[in-house]
Amino acid sequence: MVNVRKIVKKIVPRRLFGGIEPYGHLLEAVVANVRYGFPSKNMHIIGVTGTNGKTTTSFMIHKMLTEAGYKTAFMSTVAYGVGDDIRQQAEHITTAQAGVLQKRLREFKQAGVEWLILETSSHSLAQYRTWGVPYEVAVMTNVTNDHLDYHRTFARYLAAKKRLFEIANQHKHGFGVVNADDPNSTEFSRSIANSISYGIKGGDLIASEIDLRSDNSVFKVKADDDIYNIKLNIPGEFNISNGLAAIAVGRHIGLNITQIEKGLAALSGVEGRMTVINRGQIFKVIVDFASTPDAFERLFESVRPVTKGKLVAVFGSAGRRDEAKRSVQGEIAGKYCDEIILTEEDDRDIDGHEILTQIAAGANKAGKVENKDIFLILDRRQAIEFALGRVTSPDDTLVLLGKGHEKTIERADGAHPWDEIRLTCELIDDKLK
Repeated sequence: MVNVRKIVKKIVPRRLFGGIEPYGHLLEAVVANVRYGFPSKNMHIIGVTGTNGKTTTSFMIHKMLTEAGYKTAFMSTVAYGVGDDIRQQAEHITTAQAGVLQKRLREFKQAGVEWLILETSSHSLAQYRTWGVPYEVAVMTNVTNDHLDYHRTFARYLAAKKRLFEIANQHKHGFGVVNADDPNSTEFSRSIANSISYGIKGGDLIASEIDLRSDNSVFKVKADDDIYNIKLNIPGEFNISNGLAAIAVGRHIGLNITQIEKGLAALSGVEGRMTVINRGQIFKVIVDFASTPDAFERLFESVRPVTKGKLVAVFGSAGRRDEAKRSVQGEIAGKYCDEIILTEEDDRDIDGHEILTQIAAGANKAGKVENKDIFLILDRRQAIEFALGRVTSPDDTLVLLGKGHEKTIERADGAHPWDEIRLTCELIDDKLK
């Protein structure tokens, strides 16, 4: 099927292909459901969608339910599995193609899974890849400009995300969890009969007494007569928002205060999501998957206040993806960081130097000057090695953005093995010898 799609994509005009492609995926989904016996029937499905935060929120909900004794499975950008038996996701895709999705759902069913947390992308919703999945709970983390290379307009992107809530609304127990801090929140709450909102600034569930630390966060939540004392082992204010979404789901399902508190505290981290690397070096190193302007803004807003020394960032911008975000990424990083090292990030068959120049133009607007506080090093390994030489104080922080958990990097000649966390650990170890 996949090979046929690639052939059709080459011979059919792009605009025409865009119109017929979803129906090809729909056919695949129907066939896959029939083949595997509609495996998600009678399973409780929690769908998590949004531009940023989907993966971490999915991990939080899964860990919380697993710790509470529920037979739980999940599928995300990073990994999939049942309970604590988690396997790494090999593909560069958030929601699996219909055939893979339904096959894994059958495996989950055979394992006795009752609850499934399914990270659900706008692509999968627009393409009907999740057809046949009876979403019961829909979670929205946030919606900002992204994937416009595919959806073409923000309105179409937003409509694709809302489809998750519209599907859940058809379920007899349908329930929505909406980020009240997002300007598009009402679009989602209107799409489902029953919902709850959460936020740091507003909503039904609001975080208070927030204590942001370099490697964790502590906060309180008051809901009706319940008070939750929450500790998250993943730093960043945006992860407090993700934690609130998980709390909302837990309350809806019927978990008590202790189950929610212990469940969230039990999650030690998510690979490539604010992952702190400590190999004995004096400075701090963080690896994160952030690749959108909104994710950049949220991350730097959290990291800058707890960095007393120099803040250095390494990142690029993917080829054959939204070009408009590149200069914006550069300007945001330039505003918060003391130094920026621009490098490759799945450049594919696009000229990497052209991509770096586009990002640099935004950084220049923020006052950054090439070869003074902004450096262009196309080879990512060399860029990280160079960056490690720029942080020398216990107060310094180095952030590596855009690759996170991914195990390949895409260049003009195809995909190459890549493990940002492992490579960085090796380079730090060499530096400490």
